[in-house]
Amino acid sequence: MDAAPSVLGLAARADHSWTRHLNPDPDTDANAPNRKSRQVKSGHYVRVDPTPLRQPETVIYSPDMIKRLGIDEADVKAPNGERFARFFSGDKSAVPGMDTWATPYALSIMGQRQVSNCPFGTGNGYGDGRAVSVGEVLGPDGVRWEMQLKGGGPTPFCRGADGRAVLRSSIREFLASEAMHALGVDTTRALSLVVSRGGDVARRPWYDPNADKDASAESISMDDPRLARYPDDVKRQIIRQFASQKRDPDVMIVETCAITTRVAPSFTRVGHVDLFGRRASRAGAGTAQMDELRKMVRHAIFREFPEILNESSAGDDADDGDGDVTPEQVAAFLVSSGAAIADLVCGWLRVGFCQGNFNADNCLVGGRTMDYGPFGWMDAYDPLFAKWTGSGEHFAFMNQPGAGLANFAVLAASCAPLLKGGEDEAQAIVERMQGEMEQKVADVWRVKLGLRESQRAAAAKLFDYKLEPLMRDSNVDYTLVFRQLAECLKLPHDVSDDDLLEPLACAFYDSPNNFYDEGTRAKWCDFVRSWRDEVAGSNPNTTSTIEAMNKVNPAYVLREWMLVDAYTAAKERDDFSVLEELFELTRTPYELGSETMQEKYYRRAPDRALKAGGTAFMS
Repeated sequence: MDAAPSVLGLAARADHSWTRHLNPDPDTDANAPNRKSRQVKSGHYVRVDPTPLRQPETVIYSPDMIKRLGIDEADVKAPNGERFARFFSGDKSAVPGMDTWATPYALSIMGQRQVSNCPFGTGNGYGDGRAVSVGEVLGPDGVRWEMQLKGGGPTPFCRGADGRAVLRSSIREFLASEAMHALGVDTTRALSLVVSRGGDVARRPWYDPNADKDASAESISMDDPRLARYPDDVKRQIIRQFASQKRDPDVMIVETCAITTRVAPSFTRVGHVDLFGRRASRAGAGTAQMDELRKMVRHAIFREFPEILNESSAGDDADDGDGDVTPEQVAAFLVSSGAAIADLVCGWLRVGFCQGNFNADNCLVGGRTMDYGPFGWMDAYDPLFAKWTGSGEHFAFMNQPGAGLANFAVLAASCAPLLKGGEDEAQAIVERMQGEMEQKVADVWRVKLGLRESQRAAAAKLFDYKLEPLMRDSNVDYTLVFRQLAECLKLPHDVSDDDLLEPLACAFYDSPNNFYDEGTRAKWCDFVRSWRDEVAGSNPNTTSTIEAMNKVNPAYVLREWMLVDAYTAAKERDDFSVLEELFELTRTPYELGSETMQEKYYRRAPDRALKAGGTAFMS
């Protein structure tokens, strides 16, 4: 007799702590299957039946995550993969015994609590609009994983949308999640990407390539008479701004529906605590709303920082959903969450990623990246880089530490009713976190420059006053310039200026390319020589410094033009080979790999990628 498919074993190892510890929406059963928008006025979750894709087919999966969940790869691949594809495309009957749910949360933007985004104007209609959790399981090693379908169909929080994701965005979610993990930055993971072969499609606004041609026809150069009165550095800045002008989508296209299953130890957001903090503050002590806040915070601790509960002097069972939470535990939770959020933001800075919409609802209390919507990695360095047209400067690349701090301030304020010192204690914790964030950000640049802790002051001076202004004014590729800096350490001490800068030539973009500008070269030479002297002063063994730099400065990041190539091939030719190639490439981002891979991907972005809608920017 053949063994049962291993995917069925998920039910045997299921442990749905969210639905076990927390309160259901009291109207959840009356509104089953909960696929229509409505107000959810209380409770931590709504039981939702996902909407299955028709004729699902698994086109790619993560072998690492399959193993962590205890699923046999043979039960994912054809001809045995039907049950896997069904379950992870929304057919809950494929694995009986699994809870499925969606959650409410609140929206705060840069610390400002919002309700206008809610269709009811109350804040009671915001939450998982198209993400449906399909269970929590304990892996073979005992680690807890929550599985969530992105694009699992409408929920009470869908705000009138169809609840679907399309192949284009699902490819992005799958590849970006696994690429970020390989880069060493905490993130939700991707389990699988399942596509509909049964005609499930959705209409989405997107960009007309002809509009890109029209926009590029009106070019601007250093010789443009309109720029005659400006100095060269200002001319270059204007040209870059002109080339990167953003616009909204201008056509509607029909796209195939798909679902990426993302997995994480927890998807607990700052927005979850924010919602129940608001309700508790309005209702006051001793109310059901205050109890819901207390439960939410305790569960967040259980999922993300269980050691805080395990160390309780009261000897409480950490997995007791009805257990209390002490003010000391809440304070410890805030300290741990603040450190994790700071580490997350610093990881993004290190690898050149901009989340672009870092609201409290997109910020997990455990400090891991989630939601790879219209966000991504930077090509040419710009401190105000953000791919999403709606980002604004407050969410731009170099402003992400401030956005992270604003989210943490919301978390602390939401927990204030549970702290012994109330709002004053919460504010004091936020102020301590700000100092920690500033130190960790400074260490990002120190580590990327290969300098030691004892050289913090020198690193700050080199980056703040020399390298960062140079990158900003020189139109250089962020990933390549840091990676190639290590090559400059291989040159002899008496190297000529021309030879000293040659390793950096590949990092300079055209339009404008000022690598050969005499004044610019002099500034770069001054920086590189000063930096090399600083490195040599602390560690004469340049080989170890080069190795250290190449472990933190990736050779490859998942650039937008790569993603475009992957989903274009998939959509137009049903060809997933580019997707598979990029998956393999980004699993080892610090290794140069074969000459073929270097020729294809160790390069600046093509000129078209710096201007085209849907590549340089998107909505």
